[in-house]
Amino acid sequence: MRPALRTTLFLVPATAWLLLMLVLPLLVVVLFSFGERGAAGGYVPAFTLDNYANLAARWTAFQNTILLAPLGTVLCLLIAYPLAYYLAIKADPRWRTILLILVIVPFWTSILIRSYAWIQILGGNGLPRLIAEFGFGRPRLINTPFAVMVGIVYGYLPLMVFPIYVALEKIDRRLLEASADLGSPPWRTFVQITLPLSLAGVATGSMLVFILLMGEFLIPQILGGGKVFFVGNALVDLFLQSRNWPFGAAVAATLVMVMLVIVTLYLRAMKRLSGGRDDVAMM
Repeated sequence: MRPALRTTLFLVPATAWLLLMLVLPLLVVVLFSFGERGAAGGYVPAFTLDNYANLAARWTAFQNTILLAPLGTVLCLLIAYPLAYYLAIKADPRWRTILLILVIVPFWTSILIRSYAWIQILGGNGLPRLIAEFGFGRPRLINTPFAVMVGIVYGYLPLMVFPIYVALEKIDRRLLEASADLGSPPWRTFVQITLPLSLAGVATGSMLVFILLMGEFLIPQILGGGKVFFVGNALVDLFLQSRNWPFGAAVAATLVMVMLVIVTLYLRAMKRLSGGRDDVAMM
């Protein structure tokens, strides 16, 4: 069998799966976005741009998503990188596996249960009550952007930790030792060797967290209490409650376009920072 034919045969199942599960649903969403809402809801075939012209009605949801999703990604990165660095570089190999398991442990519990646990922690009888006992007033934490960010960081932190850990774990320790032998202080070794070689993990983890956050609806719904809307919450409302499928499809299509633009700009920036390395751009 010719190599080209063999490669084609290997790619057919994956290509068919992507066409069926990714491209076709996106085409259906785009098609629905030009339709009209029926008298009882749903979709009526038509061709109109009114749904896109009315996107401003959901501007708050877009604004919250565009602001809080990147912010949540950055916070996850700031917390995950030191943790991954410790696990990969500094931790005792005898304890490394146990520590990695501890990072995974939250995934053993449903995100729904974990989010409800944060309601108890951030609610009136949780942290606010403890803060009040120390004489610092009784702040409102639940149903705020702060509560949503706490839930986001807690829920998505492992997805950021593991790609960075893998990238750091693959670094040849002899490079770090050579840098130290040549008289470089630890901070310079980190900036010139460790950080550039771990950018692939940073790019992968950031994309995983960011893309999932752009479609997040559960954490804002539970910890935001209906006061902090993401686009995901707007889509749930449009498709399941108001049954305005064409407008919901227009919102979804716009969200996908925004994500594509942001991801493309981010990957170009990461490639520039890595000196044009293709492995970072492809992560």
